[in-house]
Amino acid sequence: MEENIIHVQKISKQFKISKREAGMKNAIKSFFKREYKTINALDEISFDIKEGEIVGYIGPNGAGKSTTIKIMCGILVPSSGECIINGYVPWKDRKKYVKNIGVVFGQRSGLWWDVPPIDSFELLKDIYEIPQKEYEKKLAELVENLDLDQIKNIPTRQLSLGQRMKCEIVAALLHNPKILFLDEPTIGLDAVAKLSLRKCIKKINEDTKLTIILTTHDMQDIEALTNRIILIGKGKILYDGGLKEIKDKYQDKNLKEMSTDNVIAKLYKELKI
Repeated sequence: MEENIIHVQKISKQFKISKREAGMKNAIKSFFKREYKTINALDEISFDIKEGEIVGYIGPNGAGKSTTIKIMCGILVPSSGECIINGYVPWKDRKKYVKNIGVVFGQRSGLWWDVPPIDSFELLKDIYEIPQKEYEKKLAELVENLDLDQIKNIPTRQLSLGQRMKCEIVAALLHNPKILFLDEPTIGLDAVAKLSLRKCIKKINEDTKLTIILTTHDMQDIEALTNRIILIGKGKILYDGGLKEIKDKYQDKNLKEMSTDNVIAKLYKELKI
């Protein structure tokens, strides 16, 4: 039985933001005396994730997804609660911890724009202090799995979005992390590129037991890659369980099988988020 590699217990996060009413008078007033209000971005969220799981972490914009991921990556410190990932507290052991995670953001690049991906990979090898033989073995494995042999020497700016995303995944996995955070990995991709990328992600998970946290608004990504979803809304965990169970619950018996988008939309409506 797989052990929990991620343990999140009653994590809360508050942000203090300044209040200011419209108008020049109030703008001048705010220079001398500021009033603040507290926003609860996360409200005692808890979940555990086992090694090798692919979990979809979903919710509408402003639900708390990004705040959760930033805490789990060690970028933000929670206001309260406990988070232990692969034996580390992310924000306390950050230098050691980051060697255990990989991060891919669909709208940001971890590659150097004007040089080929292979040059970025070489630089990341030095940053993560990966031994040469280990680097060569891992790179060869990833290049083969993601079919990058023909494009790894082409400048990044000349690659298609789908090709670049595959290279981003290689960059995130070169140091052999235990956990991969994928944020909107298929955003902007055409249908063929999406299918190809999903297939590659699935194969890497099956071959290496890599734990993957997937945040996306594309329910086809969720359906293709995950069996479990964690739904967050207004800073609270509203559902944690199987995708099939939700589909069975909301499926209209008199209609053909509903799409995952429609099922999740029904769930959002019922939960009023």
